[in-house]
Amino acid sequence: MAEGYCVKCKAKKEIVDAVEELMKNGRKAIKGKCPTCGTVMFKILGGKAAPKAAARETPSA
Repeated sequence: MAEGYCVKCKAKKEIVDAVEELMKNGRKAIKGKCPTCGTVMFKILGGKAAPKAAARETPSA
């Protein structure tokens, strides 16, 4: 499970009901709830998402 910071509790906690999402800028993030207060928690993951398979193909000469 992912660990994030709850702004309401002001502490690091395990994210409950975590779902991986793709943000508009192409980065991955995890969204879920705080186990104590139920506030929405959001953690941005490192790096950009992999480009589509068609973009990775190299043209043959």
